[in-house]
Amino acid sequence: MEQEFMIRRMEMKDLDDIEEVEQLSFPTPWSRESFINELKNNVFARYFVIEKDKRVIGYGGMWLVLDEAHITNIAIHPDYRGLRLGERLMRRLMGLAIRSGAASMTLEVRKSNEVAQRLYRKLGFVEEGVRPGYYTDNGEDAIIMWATLKENICETETFDL
Repeated sequence: MEQEFMIRRMEMKDLDDIEEVEQLSFPTPWSRESFINELKNNVFARYFVIEKDKRVIGYGGMWLVLDEAHITNIAIHPDYRGLRLGERLMRRLMGLAIRSGAASMTLEVRKSNEVAQRLYRKLGFVEEGVRPGYYTDNGEDAIIMWATLKENICETETFDL
């Protein structure tokens, strides 16, 4: 029987699958050491994975600082894109941010990534500025987006904070 998609906290054992998704998703992927540091040393970091049949096929993370949440990265394996998994993951992150006391959330997105921008707008994000030359691989600008967090837009499954 086929297992449904499940969202859970990221663990060290997930890093091989995370690296694969990262390599397939970004021209300048985060290193394994970056993820290790986020999981072990960053008290502000919260990371989740989405898995199917015990294989991690996507992940997302944020930093929770005072009353703001900052999405650090989110990616879905190319074979599973278009299934609204990124939206589910974002809604879960937004729910945790609300329960942790955050009132707003921010992120940066490539100017050329219109698919992601549509998702973020659907979730209530609006463009608030631009970071010129933000992406080091090609000097592309990043659009800065912000959202006011609202309970009704989030998945609210409980996780330990």
